[in-house]
Amino acid sequence: MGKKEQMQDSEGHYGGIKPVSSKLMKEELISICAVEEEEKQEEEEVDIGLRRGPSTGARLWGRVRSTLLRQKLDPQALQGKDWQRTVISMNGIEVKLSMRFTSREFSLKRMPSRKQSGVFGVKIGAVTKREHSKVPLIVRQCVEEIERRGMEEVGIYRVSGVATDIQALKAAFEANNKDVSVMMSEMDVNAIAGTLKLYFRELPEPLFTDELYTNFTEGIALSDSVAKESCMLNLLLSLPEPNLLTFLFLLDHLKRVAENEIVNKMSFHNLATVFGPTLLRPSEKDSKIPANPTQPISMSDSWSLEVMSQVQVLLYFLQLETIPTPDSKRQSMLFSTEV
Repeated sequence: MGKKEQMQDSEGHYGGIKPVSSKLMKEELISICAVEEEEKQEEEEVDIGLRRGPSTGARLWGRVRSTLLRQKLDPQALQGKDWQRTVISMNGIEVKLSMRFTSREFSLKRMPSRKQSGVFGVKIGAVTKREHSKVPLIVRQCVEEIERRGMEEVGIYRVSGVATDIQALKAAFEANNKDVSVMMSEMDVNAIAGTLKLYFRELPEPLFTDELYTNFTEGIALSDSVAKESCMLNLLLSLPEPNLLTFLFLLDHLKRVAENEIVNKMSFHNLATVFGPTLLRPSEKDSKIPANPTQPISMSDSWSLEVMSQVQVLLYFLQLETIPTPDSKRQSMLFSTEV
């Protein structure tokens, strides 16, 4: 399992967007990073020997998660070891965990799929072209199921789904399983949300592209609100067509999720914290993440500000009431009912 990292306090003020407390941002980013690390199943083995009632199971899983988040793993001590094993017990139930150290550089690296007929790790343009669609089928199906029964789920997109369910859904989408809709209807909605996040995280290039990443992070820092809006909208419309249409589809969905904030506790800021670092991420050569895996587990100030900037970019678009498109032809394309 990848290392758990801690954020150092830092403050960033970005133009017309109300700055968020760096302490609050720090806590939320640590929480999101922890959830994403738990979903990297290639780095984990979880063997549950016995299942009891839901209340006991929930308490036990809470203890497991708490134990993992509290651990201060020393990369130098673990570097030469393949696995570290531990057992957590409660009420006669034992959970056996096997954890493996993975450096930050590797755990954050997007790995393109070798199976170009699949969905995960395949360029979004290739998927939409193959499906003859404007938005990938996996995005549409996950969003539709979440909107059907997950809009009032507390912590939707923040609460981690069952890892085995997420992997089962991933395999079904990869195999183009016709029964995937039936599978989703029988699964916890958090697993579906986790599958959608995993899809975006495993894209070989983030949705906002490597090429435009720096422009977006510089644009969000502009102090003049008019210049900022012009810059951000022009950059958005510069995205490749499949990326743009998929983002607008996702953006509309996230706005609908936020409309239920009183019940699901997911505000624009919470949603931006979850999705910002997933939709925007620097290319390997531009990343400010330290490459030395033997460094102490802590986030550098530069990387902290980078993540905050990613959150602020998505937050900016979530807060816009509409996204104007001056070109009439493009407007017709963007707001077509066909996806």
